[in-house]
Amino acid sequence: MKVVILGKGLMLANLILGAMDAGADIVGVFRYEQTCSNPVSLFIKDWLNPDSVVTMINQLKVNQIRMKSANSSDFRKLLINKNVDLLIVGTWKERLRKETFDIPKIATVNVHPSLLPKYRGPNPYLQTILNGEKTSGVTLHLVDEHYDSGAILSQEKITISDTDTSKELREKSVRVARKLVKEFIEDLNDKIITPIEQSEKYATYYPNISGEEKMLDFSYQTADEISRTIRALHPFLPCYITHRDKFFVVNPYNFQILLEDFTDYNPGDIVAKNPDRLSITIVCKDKKAIRFTSLRLYKFGFLTKKYIEKQVNVIS
Repeated sequence: MKVVILGKGLMLANLILGAMDAGADIVGVFRYEQTCSNPVSLFIKDWLNPDSVVTMINQLKVNQIRMKSANSSDFRKLLINKNVDLLIVGTWKERLRKETFDIPKIATVNVHPSLLPKYRGPNPYLQTILNGEKTSGVTLHLVDEHYDSGAILSQEKITISDTDTSKELREKSVRVARKLVKEFIEDLNDKIITPIEQSEKYATYYPNISGEEKMLDFSYQTADEISRTIRALHPFLPCYITHRDKFFVVNPYNFQILLEDFTDYNPGDIVAKNPDRLSITIVCKDKKAIRFTSLRLYKFGFLTKKYIEKQVNVIS
């Protein structure tokens, strides 16, 4: 089976591995970076300082497709000339046109890291954690003319733990994506796969965040909301605690909601600090407090630990 894969980052890497696990013939891989980067600059970067995905592609000797759009006439000609059976897409911002996704002989399939029809949109890792979901998942679905709305081919649930950030959820999701792609390609050979239409009744869509979420607001957010925000934004954006003219960067793995009662304090009150641990404890809207440790001070240039300790120490 001849396959072309479109994607980016860890998702792309695992789609490649899933197709190889199934014994597919990977005709080419089209990285999303090709569509939004200067081709000369990207070629030099890939040559001098390749990331882990490029290194893997080179080691596997997979052909890279170097074009500016998956909707270009050149890409469509490639699909036709190579007699491609299956086009697999994962982490791809460009909306594919019907003239493109209709070309493969079998189908064009998108791999979306949520349990569709819930959490359509560009970053379900972030949104599922931000909204306090306990489960997410991966969905393989047919590509149509809308985002993430095509008929479902297969799905698998993923448990979100209380300490998962978007980084951990993404790592879980791409591993499941690899498994589902392998199984799907294998099933095409000897099973009848019946696509299931998505129910618009249960559909939800979340766009990209504004970026304002990175400034934590203890007067308006509960402890759980702040925890979810920190975990959801990592590794995409850092979260900040502001105090006067200082900005402290939160470590997404070093904070704790305390069990003590802080009803005698106001939201935003700093009830404890520990310069040695670069730690402060702040009361939230619901009168619960969060202890943050291993804080960093946001500032250009090199900062010594002693300087940051001093800044924590002067907090009142």
